[in-house]
Amino acid sequence: MRSVTFSMSMSLDGYIVGPDGDFNWTAPDDEVFRFWIDEIRHVGVHLMGRRLYETMLYWETADQDQALNDDELEWTALWNPLPKVVFSTTLSDVQGTARLATGGLAEEIDRLRAEPGEGDIAIGGATLAAEAAALDLIDEYRAMDYPVLVGGGLPYLPQRERRADLEIVE
Repeated sequence: MRSVTFSMSMSLDGYIVGPDGDFNWTAPDDEVFRFWIDEIRHVGVHLMGRRLYETMLYWETADQDQALNDDELEWTALWNPLPKVVFSTTLSDVQGTARLATGGLAEEIDRLRAEPGEGDIAIGGATLAAEAAALDLIDEYRAMDYPVLVGGGLPYLPQRERRADLEIVE
């Protein structure tokens, strides 16, 4: 069965976006960018909310940018053909290999787990991941910690009223 993973950058105090909505502190250096390239190789389908989808649209045509380096071209070659499912109540159309979700998050994940295919079911975006966490659908959390304290904003982990024991695997 395919695993559901939530992999995202976060500040040392646990936020993926600061109180001002900014996340420019997550701009990856070469080593971190290589990490994300290696991560995406293990993904079979990527689930995302509207905001992340709109942020990632850049990569749909980035390969036409002559200024891209080899790592960025490699990322584009891996990202563009990857199937994507976008959860949005405001979008009516999506581009590339993306499709709008036709059911709820639990329904989509159940369907994707039942389909033949390889690679993880990745969830991107804190709001969508918080919903998946509340439904206990995430099998693995992968946090990329950045040495910055932003003091508030959108948390990596949702605030929950129940305990969730986790196991460190790496």
